[in-house]
Amino acid sequence: MLATFDHAQFETADLLRRKRESVTVCIPTKEAAATIAATVRAVDGLRELGLVDQLLVIDADSPDGTATLAVEAGAEVHREGDLLPEAGPVEGKGDAMWRGLSVATGDLVVYLDGDVRDFGAHYVTGLLGPLLGSSRTDFVRGFYRRPLAIADTGMEIEDGGGRVTELTARPLLELLVPELAAFRQPLAGECAVRRDLLTQVPFTTGYGVEIAMLVDIWRRVGIERLAQVDLGTKRNSHQSLAALSVMARDVVAALAAELDAAKPGGTDDKLGALRGAPGVPTRLRRRPPLAELTVPGATAASCTR
Repeated sequence: MLATFDHAQFETADLLRRKRESVTVCIPTKEAAATIAATVRAVDGLRELGLVDQLLVIDADSPDGTATLAVEAGAEVHREGDLLPEAGPVEGKGDAMWRGLSVATGDLVVYLDGDVRDFGAHYVTGLLGPLLGSSRTDFVRGFYRRPLAIADTGMEIEDGGGRVTELTARPLLELLVPELAAFRQPLAGECAVRRDLLTQVPFTTGYGVEIAMLVDIWRRVGIERLAQVDLGTKRNSHQSLAALSVMARDVVAALAAELDAAKPGGTDDKLGALRGAPGVPTRLRRRPPLAELTVPGATAASCTR
């Protein structure tokens, strides 16, 4: 059974008493100028208290000044292309997360999205709660309500967001990996993982990273070492149907590839038509586990603070 918690169960003072491991918070960003400063300041408050040890922002050369705002708010900022440059051009969010791990120093790594309008420090304390002071949990994913804003009206549809989750990810998991269907937000960008486990995991580039990571870690450690935490609500920008179609394709391809890789000879009868036809291109790559690489670290030019 999947352990499920609420962020309110974890108070900062109690987490500080239980803390034995160092903590890195890593925020991959792309054009998040409207929200990144508030997010960084909230996490920086936890760093001042001693709960967070390292606060990273991995920016995609955002033209809107995201990196500068993050630095001013207190983050250690890296250009994603400066990290692991031998891997070639950066290919989406999953690639940025993988490269960010190369400069993460914490025993526990918390990934956050940088475009959340109602972000609060409880995102971090909630995700860390099941990990700190316990050896029984290795991976925690957040879940939340996703109101859908109606443009130019000031109105919202409660739980109207997360369309790729509800129309693609969760139905596929129910059919192919039913144990993981207990995750209410399997595509959530908010998660916390033990670094020694994370460095053993390949990272899928693009939007396939969350579902591929979830399946890979589940296969390694089992459902009993996974958890989810209710983080309240999450309000961020909603994408067009065309953009969501691209995201959904990545999710399907990443899940199919992950299940394929788990079988001897790379086959899985359950996949059926989910396996791409010969000649159909894929946008996704699997970056190798960081433990298999010699990581030189960030150069002075790639980091600002």
